[in-house]
Amino acid sequence: MSSPSRSARRSRTALTGWAYAAPTALFVVIFFVAPIGLVGRMSVSDWGLFAGNRGWNAPENFTDAVSDRLFWPAVWFTVKYTVLTTVILLVLALGLALLVQESSRWNGILRTSFLVPSALGLASASLLFYALYSPQASPIPGQISFLGTPWSALWSTVALIVWRFAGFYMLLLLVGLQSIPGDVYEAARLDGAGRWQTFRHVTLPLLRPSLALCTILCVTGSLLAFDQFYILTKGGPDNSTVTIVQLIYNMAFQGQNNLGRAAALSILVLAALLVVNIVQFRGLRGRER
Repeated sequence: MSSPSRSARRSRTALTGWAYAAPTALFVVIFFVAPIGLVGRMSVSDWGLFAGNRGWNAPENFTDAVSDRLFWPAVWFTVKYTVLTTVILLVLALGLALLVQESSRWNGILRTSFLVPSALGLASASLLFYALYSPQASPIPGQISFLGTPWSALWSTVALIVWRFAGFYMLLLLVGLQSIPGDVYEAARLDGAGRWQTFRHVTLPLLRPSLALCTILCVTGSLLAFDQFYILTKGGPDNSTVTIVQLIYNMAFQGQNNLGRAAALSILVLAALLVVNIVQFRGLRGRER
């Protein structure tokens, strides 16, 4: 008699688990799996924005996307922007986290002030900086061309992203710093380690999981950059700030109106992101070993 009742309880438990998981699974299927499947179908079809699906044309979409005159410049610019943003953000966020790691009234004020920009949406922050950089509305004196040259446009956008996200990454690293046991630092002091030696041989190794998370988030977000460049520069001047995601947008909705080619480029970007994340995971795991 006990075996059937036990089996019934297991069945009820399994059904309860499926009931709890069903809404999330449905959400994932509708908003992630189905769109990826549709993009995959578009990538191998002659699919215009207004004409719809006109049949199979693989692999022309992929070859046409790669042979686009802006493809390699967009790839190079996206990589350059990703490296600059990631290095500056991580160094600054780590410095801010070390600055405010002690609990005090003034450090609490500093934490809040550093974190406030993170509450602002990226599009709103971009519009704010667009007004700041505009010669007509800017409160900054002088005739400074923030967006007039390729390098100034790049660095002006990097400044926006650093201002917007430094507090967020500071918070992630601050959590990692506060999870390091104080006994470890005490042992390092007893061994005669100085501040630099303690930071290098104690703080950084124990902070590696938090640094890994910040690196992955920053690299992924930078490779998918769109809003800030679309609002600030529209890809200019002279298409010098076109990112790979902005190129996808241009293929789909501006000029070419080719959803198939844009979908093919999206698949290539997705594959590149998977490769980058796998390399990062393996590299960080290898270092931890």
